[in-house]
Amino acid sequence: MKLQKASRYALYAVLHLASAPDKQHSTAEIAEEYGISIHHLAKVMRTLVRSGLIESVRGVGGGYHFAGNVRRTTLWDVIHEFESLESDIDSPDELSGNAQIVISGLDSVNSEIDGLIRSTLDSITLKTLLRYGVENLDRA
Repeated sequence: MKLQKASRYALYAVLHLASAPDKQHSTAEIAEEYGISIHHLAKVMRTLVRSGLIESVRGVGGGYHFAGNVRRTTLWDVIHEFESLESDIDSPDELSGNAQIVISGLDSVNSEIDGLIRSTLDSITLKTLLRYGVENLDRA
């Protein structure tokens, strides 16, 4: 599975905010930290605010902060705002019996793979990912 740019930016932002929940961060700060487009990130941040994963604070000293629970929020909670896991194999309308069997089999396999991807993403919490990242930094 290749994540769209918006999904990657959302993960960067949410993990960045979740790693320092007592602090507010600006879009510019996050964009600079990860070397990404501030304009694209701003669109992603609006979607994350609407989803309730992050909150926006206006005014002097404003910015964004993580609004969820790092122990319960999963990668799927973030990614599904930007991705669709519904693979579909394009097929012509008129197919022979053998072609229909092959296409049907491939659709079943794609559907099973999509389910496995979703289950995996839904089993990894932000807390787990943040802890894994820190452990790897300590080893470097």
